[in-house]
Amino acid sequence: MTTHDILQRGLYYEEFAVDGRYLHRPGRTATEADNVLFTTLTMNTQALHLDAAFAEAQDPFHARLMNSMWTLSTMVGSSVAQLTQGTLVAQLGFGDVAFPHPLFAGDTLYTESVVVEKRLSSSRPGRGIVKIAHTGRNQDGTVVATAVRSVLVHCLPEGPAA
Repeated sequence: MTTHDILQRGLYYEEFAVDGRYLHRPGRTATEADNVLFTTLTMNTQALHLDAAFAEAQDPFHARLMNSMWTLSTMVGSSVAQLTQGTLVAQLGFGDVAFPHPLFAGDTLYTESVVVEKRLSSSRPGRGIVKIAHTGRNQDGTVVATAVRSVLVHCLPEGPAA
């Protein structure tokens, strides 16, 4: 019996499938601790994240909301192992970020990503630019966040070791 090492990694430029939908699992259940820690680490003093009495008195949700930047970060982070682990050169930017429905502590965030387009870099040989649309849904399938990001990734290595 032969043993082969298999390294978990993201995709090289050539491996990204335009219009391919990548489902990132497992999901991530949001906790009160996540919300308070992330909110305070980022110096966000929004009472809707930190003050239960204040948030409960506010229409229309009457509850503390998960920090939307936590939702965005977790949504993108959940895609790393499958898409960009070890193949990313740089994050180039975000666009079309939206939070159409709140996420609450106790909700589970599930993320999927669709490759919108890709092209070889004109200024960096051996690299490609990939545009990825991320969608985050709660456990009921309700969309809680969307974002489009552009990343610079390595092309497949050449040579006998590849």
